[in-house]
Amino acid sequence: MAEKSILECSKLLAKQGLTIAFAESATAGWLCSEFALAPESGKILKGSIVCYDATLKQSILGVPQSLIEQFTPESEEVTREMARRLPSIIDADIYVAVTGLTTPGGSETEQKPVGTMFVHAYYLSEQLKFRKVFGGSCEDIIHQTVQAVANMIINRLKQNEN
Repeated sequence: MAEKSILECSKLLAKQGLTIAFAESATAGWLCSEFALAPESGKILKGSIVCYDATLKQSILGVPQSLIEQFTPESEEVTREMARRLPSIIDADIYVAVTGLTTPGGSETEQKPVGTMFVHAYYLSEQLKFRKVFGGSCEDIIHQTVQAVANMIINRLKQNEN
């Protein structure tokens, strides 16, 4: 069963006739998997590209190597570029990209510790984004990120109802 926030988000997407697609790095397909568990998945979910390794961000999505080298694979800039390039692969109304640090050994620093997650989304022509630092295990960090993404989308979609 999908998380409560995913179920709410999926209902809102279906009610508004919107579809969603993902470019996932640190969440490694978990976002897509959660949305696939919702009863509305066939109406709203287009799919996900999992680009865990930086070379896949380049080869699949076309993120420039220079951008990755300048800002690191886990950065706001690379996440935005992943979301911006996703429409060339998947046709949807909402595009969500995620990068971040769920375990040690990446580009973590004092300013960007393990647990730092970047999300960038395009809702039609509007941009939604966040940078948050979550705590706990790798699984905890991913779970919190999935919840935060769903809540970000829910909050935006509720604006359409007012």
